[in-house]
Amino acid sequence: MDELFPTDPVSEHNRRAWDARVHQGQAFTKPAEEADFLNPLAAIDAPGWLSGNIQDQELLCLAAGGGRQAPLYAAAGARVTVVDISPAMLELDRQIAAKRGLQIETLETSMDNLLMLDRGRFDIVIQPVSTCYVKDIIAVYHQIARIMQPGGLYISQHKQPVSLQANVKPTADGYHIKEPYYRDGPLPQVAGSPHREYGTLEFLHRWEQLLGGMCRSGFIIEDLLEPLHTKPGAVQGSFAHRCQHVAPYVRIKARRTEVRSPLGTIRLSDV
Repeated sequence: MDELFPTDPVSEHNRRAWDARVHQGQAFTKPAEEADFLNPLAAIDAPGWLSGNIQDQELLCLAAGGGRQAPLYAAAGARVTVVDISPAMLELDRQIAAKRGLQIETLETSMDNLLMLDRGRFDIVIQPVSTCYVKDIIAVYHQIARIMQPGGLYISQHKQPVSLQANVKPTADGYHIKEPYYRDGPLPQVAGSPHREYGTLEFLHRWEQLLGGMCRSGFIIEDLLEPLHTKPGAVQGSFAHRCQHVAPYVRIKARRTEVRSPLGTIRLSDV
């Protein structure tokens, strides 16, 4: 296992926070269940963006420790590397891999520091919700672009800006916008919210950063979904009720290509 321990204050804070969440058994630290391995790709690729076959593909699970993503993609036949800032999250991946006889490479580093990975190595990069834990999302996109093959597939999920702005609890007339859209620092801590991970430092990224930044970093967006997390008759104030008013996530399918800028075309080798 390769390791690169974070040194900047935000990375170090979030590393400790996620280690603590694992030890406390909190949300998003639960490994894949036995039933998920009956059809592993179906369990993690509901939109079918991977076309049902990732056999022998070089696949990076980015900021995706926790014993779910990496083991399922490995069980589906990919050659999997998983990056996470939390050693406790990576240990869950190693435990599940050992239990099921899966080969998974683990790497402890921040998502915005992938310099130890070779240029153009990966056919697929999968990134579940995690970009909210870094201030500079463009730096993350540049790192991903460097390590991807031309034509490679980047599938990511992000917290929608308005979900990070809106109140956790409803008022008589809905969920109010509380936080400013244009901000630089981390968001205030929110306790007891299923939309936020208490104890972590989270940052709001605007749409021009989420989508425009991705395009300017060398990706073409092919599809975009808002995963449905609501249901009829949801109890007021519940996770599902808030999701009726505020979509919590956006899922993006993008393809690695050449970078176009006002200075001309920047080839993959230049990124």
